[in-house]
Amino acid sequence: MSSTKERAARKHITNAGTALRPLVFIFALLVLWEFAARHQPAHLLPGPWETAGGIADLVRHNLLLKYIVASLFRVTWGFVLAAVLAIPLGLAIGWYRRAEMAFNPIIQILRPISPLAWIPIAILWFGVGDLAAIFLIFIGSFLPLLVTAANAARNVPDVHVNTGRNFGLGPARLLYQVLYPAVIPQLIVGLRITLGVAWLVVVAAEMIAVNSGLGFLIIDARNAGNRYDLVVAGMVIIGVIGFLLDVGMRSLERVKSFRWGYSED
Repeated sequence: MSSTKERAARKHITNAGTALRPLVFIFALLVLWEFAARHQPAHLLPGPWETAGGIADLVRHNLLLKYIVASLFRVTWGFVLAAVLAIPLGLAIGWYRRAEMAFNPIIQILRPISPLAWIPIAILWFGVGDLAAIFLIFIGSFLPLLVTAANAARNVPDVHVNTGRNFGLGPARLLYQVLYPAVIPQLIVGLRITLGVAWLVVVAAEMIAVNSGLGFLIIDARNAGNRYDLVVAGMVIIGVIGFLLDVGMRSLERVKSFRWGYSED
């Protein structure tokens, strides 16, 4: 009994130490940040307290929530539209050899083009506003999701397909009962990576194509009086929201019906 209690106590201590490590690391970074801010010659880099003050200013002027909602609105629409269109098309391209032969050349031509290269065209087509930013996010998300879905469908083991056919599954049931369950784990990884890309694109697009959002906050603070505390505050908020989005996407991996696709540690 005592040995069991000792093992439980050691496990509890180990878990507590593991949980505290990120907090200790963040605290060390804040200390290093404050030290660098205090000892820089030009005193341009705001420290943690000044950055926190900038965030407080945004809250007092009712701008923080407004800018966050604007950025999330654009990311949501661009990312969801890209997923709805790219995933079925990518699965079809990976599943049918002729479709891959037809679409692959144009995909490989368009894929290396940066989403930011589309900014002039986006402004020309949609003007300065939400539609231009949503279009850029769509462009930045569509091709990565398309390639991910195509590769996932192409890599479905033949044994799964042959087993489904042996049980008499028709093409439609083969897609829904074999293909989709087999590709879901890879699609979740692709969605997670692409959501990070979409969050990067919206910040860059908001610096040029719109007049609200976190990207606009950074460029506006820089141009209107060199408010570098707001610049760094915007960067911190972008990082925190990006982290939360990634955590939310990773939570899909813990859905019970998807667990078979992940190895247990």
